[in-house]
Amino acid sequence: MNILLLGSGGREHAFAWKIAQSKRCTKLYIAPGNAGTMQCGENVNLPISDFEAIGKFCLAHDITMVIPASEQPLVDGIYDYFIQSNDLKQIPVIGPSRAGAQLEGSKAYAKQFMERNGIPTANYREFTKATYDEGVNYLKQHAMPVVLKADGLAAGKGVLICKTVDEALSGFNEMIQAEKFGTAGHTVVVESFLDGIELSVFVLTDGKNYCLLPTAKDYKRIGEGDTGLNTGGMGAVSPVPFASSALMEKVELKIIQPTISGLKKEGIEYKGFIYFGLIKVGDEPIVIEYNCRMGDPETEAVLPRITNDLVELFEAVKAERLGQTSIVIDKRAAVTIVLASGGYPEEFEKNKVIEGLFLNKESIIFHAGTKKEGETYLTNGGRVLMVTSLAANLEEALRISNESAKRINYDKKYYRSDIGRDLGLSK
Repeated sequence: MNILLLGSGGREHAFAWKIAQSKRCTKLYIAPGNAGTMQCGENVNLPISDFEAIGKFCLAHDITMVIPASEQPLVDGIYDYFIQSNDLKQIPVIGPSRAGAQLEGSKAYAKQFMERNGIPTANYREFTKATYDEGVNYLKQHAMPVVLKADGLAAGKGVLICKTVDEALSGFNEMIQAEKFGTAGHTVVVESFLDGIELSVFVLTDGKNYCLLPTAKDYKRIGEGDTGLNTGGMGAVSPVPFASSALMEKVELKIIQPTISGLKKEGIEYKGFIYFGLIKVGDEPIVIEYNCRMGDPETEAVLPRITNDLVELFEAVKAERLGQTSIVIDKRAAVTIVLASGGYPEEFEKNKVIEGLFLNKESIIFHAGTKKEGETYLTNGGRVLMVTSLAANLEEALRISNESAKRINYDKKYYRSDIGRDLGLSK
């Protein structure tokens, strides 16, 4: 099979790394990829939302499967584009239709879907520029803390947890009036704050059946001890120690199964990954958000723990036979540490020379924001590299990842050394 993978981050490198191991994969193309993905296949210069160019490439290179690993092409409707084309409809796109991708593309849509299908989530209201004054009055009367979410895609940064009314009003103004997140903030969802601990749950679905993937927990804040600004993610662990069988039984019964049933009942085509961003409040799981793809950096911790041939799983999605498939999970734990550019998630510099990439034999190094000039690897983004280690337990995996992170160097390198410490791991 010739496969086209869409995206350029650490998640995409993890997918490329896993797909390249498949006995079913003859040739892997990654568009546009990064300096790491070129170790797994051939990078091609295709914009991930230029569906016409992608379609022409698929026909010219005998592509038999397309995997959009990032959200933008899914939200833009790549599944629909292929299925509606006589020339392309025989090429499966592993991902939801445009309607299904709205679970991530619009926070308001996702909230309405959860209400219709009885899925537990925080109380909310939504506001736009037209109802701005009403939103201001609502915030003045709302209990604090409160959560503000940009309705559209904001690269994981469109969420503000406001502790005071002044902070909430300022954030609300920045989102709607100052358009801090562009069109993504034209609608703002105001949610009640939930006090608990978060976890990420993933399923792969063929629209009828689903397979549950390993659990993970990511770390969004830039600073040690979960302080500072939100980022796209500074690290992840898998499995999650507090995700007991009793909790996961509730997750499946109250959240996953009603989601799959709701999609089917509403006639929404969905063949791909669903990410459930959950919070455990007391003993109850509650949905914070959906994503229509795998999380990042959770993917870098989850995929190395799946021992199945990933392409065979995707073929089962296409054939709607996931009900006959089981996910086989490596019993080892995984810890991923993100190496970022100094200044991220605000302004940062690129083109820093990266050294020590090949000194790590114990860890898997996934590239995110990198490029290669000659034989030199350079930084090319806010999140640069993902260091993943597998070990008998989380504590040992964290130790290995931290040691590997120390061996890689570039000017103004930054990373959190405390990933997983909140789960009881000692220093």
